[in-house]
Amino acid sequence: MSNPFSLEGKTILITGAAGGIGSKTASVLVGLGARVVLTDIREEPLHAVLESLPQAADGNHEAIASDLTDEASLKALVDACPALDGLVCNAGVMKLTPVPFISNEELQRIQSINLNAPILLTKSLLRKKKINKGGSIVFTASAAGVYRVSIGNAIYATTKCGIDAFMRTVALEMGPKGIRCNSVNPGMVETALIAGFTEEEKEREMQNYPLRRFAKPEDIALGVAYLLSDASSFVTGTALKIDGGMTLG
Repeated sequence: MSNPFSLEGKTILITGAAGGIGSKTASVLVGLGARVVLTDIREEPLHAVLESLPQAADGNHEAIASDLTDEASLKALVDACPALDGLVCNAGVMKLTPVPFISNEELQRIQSINLNAPILLTKSLLRKKKINKGGSIVFTASAAGVYRVSIGNAIYATTKCGIDAFMRTVALEMGPKGIRCNSVNPGMVETALIAGFTEEEKEREMQNYPLRRFAKPEDIALGVAYLLSDASSFVTGTALKIDGGMTLG
C-alpha cells in the first residue's frame, strides 16, 4: 500500500515562511517529499530557510519575497507561482490591546495581514486556476476567538474567526471542483509571537494546558501536512484544533 501521508509530487506554496510555524512547515513538507514555494516579506531570513532545505526530487524549491498586503506585490507572487497542489496561508501578526485602546491604524494593519491578505491571495490563485484539482488549502487560524477569548486579544481573535469563516465558504464553493479547504487552530505556540511574554506569564498561561506545555512549531506543521496529504482526502471545511487540551476547561 502506498503511503497516503506522502507529499511526493506535490508543489505547495507557504506564506509567512521565514520563521516560526512557516519555516517548520516547510521543513516538514519537504521531508514528506513536497516541492515548496516559500514567501515572506522578510527576504533575508526567507532565503536562509530556502538554503536550509534539502533538494526536491522533482525540481528546485523557490523563495519569492512578497508583501501580501500590497496589491502589486501579491499579483507578482501569483503570476510567478507554478501550478500548485497545496496552499498554506500562515503569515500573521498579533498585538495585545484592550478594547478601549484599539486604534483604527492598528485594526487595519492586523486585519490586512491576518485576514485580507489570505483572502485576496486565495481568490487570485483560484481565479488564475493556479490550484490543481485535488489540491488542498490550509489556513493557520487559532484557538483564540474561534474557541476562546482573552483580555486584550480582540483584534487578533476577530481576524482568526474571520479566516475560519472564509475557510468554510471556500470549502463549500470549491468542493465540487475537487479542491479542499481546512484550517489548523493552534493554542499557544513557542514562536516569536509570544516573545513579549514574561516567564511568569508563560507559566501562568501553561496551567490552562492539560499537557503542561505549549505547542512546538512542529506540532502545528504536522497537522498542516496531514490536511495537505491524501490521508485527509475526505476532510474539508474542518477547523483542526491543536491546542494541547486548552479548550477543554
